[in-house]
Amino acid sequence: MTLRPNLLGQIGLAIYQGATALITPLLPWHLKRRQNRGKEHPKRWREKLGQASKPRPEGQVIWINAVGLGEVMALRGLIAALQAARPELNFLVTSSTLASAETFEKNLPPRTLHQFLPLDTPLYTKRFLDHWQPNLALWSEQDIWPGIVTQAARRRIPQALINLRMAPASFRRKRMARLLFRALYQKFDLISAQDAQSAAAVTDLSQRQDIQIGGSLKPHCPPLAYKASAQQEFLEQVGQRPIWLAASCHAADEDIALQVQRQLVEEGGSQLLILAPRFPDRRDEILAKLAGLPHAQRSRGETPNAQTQVYLADTFSEMGLWYACSAHALIGGSFCDVEGHNPWEALQLGCAVMHGPRVANFAADYAALNAAQAARPTPRAEDLYAALQAPAAHGLAGFERLQTQYRAKLNDLTDQLLERVRP
Repeated sequence: MTLRPNLLGQIGLAIYQGATALITPLLPWHLKRRQNRGKEHPKRWREKLGQASKPRPEGQVIWINAVGLGEVMALRGLIAALQAARPELNFLVTSSTLASAETFEKNLPPRTLHQFLPLDTPLYTKRFLDHWQPNLALWSEQDIWPGIVTQAARRRIPQALINLRMAPASFRRKRMARLLFRALYQKFDLISAQDAQSAAAVTDLSQRQDIQIGGSLKPHCPPLAYKASAQQEFLEQVGQRPIWLAASCHAADEDIALQVQRQLVEEGGSQLLILAPRFPDRRDEILAKLAGLPHAQRSRGETPNAQTQVYLADTFSEMGLWYACSAHALIGGSFCDVEGHNPWEALQLGCAVMHGPRVANFAADYAALNAAQAARPTPRAEDLYAALQAPAAHGLAGFERLQTQYRAKLNDLTDQLLERVRP
């Protein structure tokens, strides 16, 4: 007898849930070890066991999950749009990483709570769903957990996969388990992809013909939070010097930024470069590169002065401050296999955007920004040097035009989601 593909997918989901149930007794020990190494929240790590640390608010709750820092921060524009239409709604945002929790807590929208997503075992996800009882579940970008999606479907909780982005490598991996993913994608009431490539990939995996293209959520986010007093204090310390930023940078981004900064210094320029690494714990590696460049270090409480040429901003959750203080920003991850970080946060705080040649993670975003002259490709050091000579306002008008175009797509998505959460 030949089993139908959908039945095979359901069997795969059942096997997955059985396997995760077997390892459940080991997971508290695993999390405790991570917590001892500073990789889990010291007080909230039990949230990953489904043990809520906050009460459920009264009324309807929309639960939105995203994995990491960038994905979580991108949700703020959607939350604002949903709240504008239905102010009484409550929002629960879950994520998995420590950095995402710390940063999102400092940029928390009204009527919004954050918790860590429970590990995907039947016991932990049951605890989570029993406590929060969401009226709608939204999964953002591409990471979905089969167990909790299946449990939510059994409880008839409407679910949507939004802001979907699927890189070719991810698509190839998922195709190896395509029957499982076909069964999983069939459980969503709505799937909205960021771009045509992602829509085609999920159409192939799901065998659904109703996949929408809604664009990215990132252009709609409110600016990152920062204290105006902190901005004023920093600018007073720097004086009238031009400031530029290497944002969320990795080793290759730092190398080209420092090459250009050394050239600027040699030519008598007064520019200050702020290096804001994606991972601040790389500070020792970065400090070794700063030989011969007078520098100051944020995590040590040091402040810049007239001689400081590089300021190492090796702290978490202050990127809004650095964008607000800078005229230009080189967006990190665009000179290495990270394949780029979010360009929209810089533009939202009036900071001109520059980027390297490797931006696959934001290919559609950068294509639109470059076409609108709202961002500037700087694949070589000489390109970056030239971009720093351009007026800082370069591209901001193009950014505003793009925001207007994307607003219609966000309104359409918001309307569709609210249809599933009726008063």
